[in-house]
Amino acid sequence: MSFLAIGTTDQPTTLGKQRAANGHKAPYRVKYLGIGNESWGCGEVMSSGGYVERLKLYGTFVHNLNPAQGSPVRWVRGPQAMQRIAVGPEDDKTEYTEAVMKASLGSAPWRWGIEGLSLHKYAMGSTPMTSPATGFGEKEYATFVKQTLDMDTQIVTNSAIMDKYDPKKNIALVVDEWGVWLKPLPNTNPRFLKQQNSLRDAIMASLNLNIFARHADRVRMANIAQMVNVLQSMILTDGAKIVLTPTYHVYRMYVPFQDAKFIPIQIEAGDYSFNGMSVGKIDAIAARATDGRIWVALTNLDPNIASDITTSVQGVSVKEAVGEVLTAPHVDAVNTFDDPKVISPQPVTAHATNGKLVIHLPAKSVTIVRLEQ
Repeated sequence: MSFLAIGTTDQPTTLGKQRAANGHKAPYRVKYLGIGNESWGCGEVMSSGGYVERLKLYGTFVHNLNPAQGSPVRWVRGPQAMQRIAVGPEDDKTEYTEAVMKASLGSAPWRWGIEGLSLHKYAMGSTPMTSPATGFGEKEYATFVKQTLDMDTQIVTNSAIMDKYDPKKNIALVVDEWGVWLKPLPNTNPRFLKQQNSLRDAIMASLNLNIFARHADRVRMANIAQMVNVLQSMILTDGAKIVLTPTYHVYRMYVPFQDAKFIPIQIEAGDYSFNGMSVGKIDAIAARATDGRIWVALTNLDPNIASDITTSVQGVSVKEAVGEVLTAPHVDAVNTFDDPKVISPQPVTAHATNGKLVIHLPAKSVTIVRLEQ
């Protein structure tokens, strides 16, 4: 953990001097620290019990020495203290969740502790790293819809275990790796995990964000792990060239939901069914932003059929909805360096009649609108 000494202390330690010599005199503010990574697998293949013993060690002695984040008493955590994130479940196995939460029950902060539990879940198709990023059909699309919606089950299952030991929800469930994991781009090192990003993947991003919003009482962090050139990245680069992916556009469209207050919403629009799979056709969330305005996110999962959704807000007279829609002619469409705007948000407006809005949702689309009163 020497990087903490480099980054966070204002004392003239050897490593602190090295940081200053490298151009950053002031100590860094390290807000989150993961204590291990997938320790049940690629991170060391540890049993849950073995990991808990290691967790206690680092949970006790890992400290952020930045004076802006500490407290006058070493063993008392300040309000800006670094958040310690423990390793959580392996796929559908819950042994780590159970062991970590049980051990943390009643642990005194001056001994050891955690503020978060990590959860990783990817949609990979039938076999990891083999599903094509482009040129796929509806069968592959439907498979990824189903696997992405399984994120909800994963969160519910692990949240129930966390509730048993932490009913006040002091420990956050941190979904710090998620997204689609596809076949690497041809003529690239497969270990670098560089893949294309299609409209389908943008729709999967919106589904994940909606699920996280519905579980915001426990899921208090849900960052996309790879931002540039790896897995479901927001940006692809080639030398000096850059292209924004459909997932980038979804993230940008969802900005009004940050720090907003969740509002329950129900949409009755029938189902999208394919090859024995059947899910709700429209996935939606609503929230009141920090400025008081109401925003609605609507994802049409059906890759073939558009929908017109009639909506109204109880106690609110809505005149129109203004926002953006993200779609493309084909669900496997991508942005490239030669054609970077195949998939980009387009403005959308819906006017109310008798206090009700009818919002047109194209097939395979993500629509974000602000309700105007």
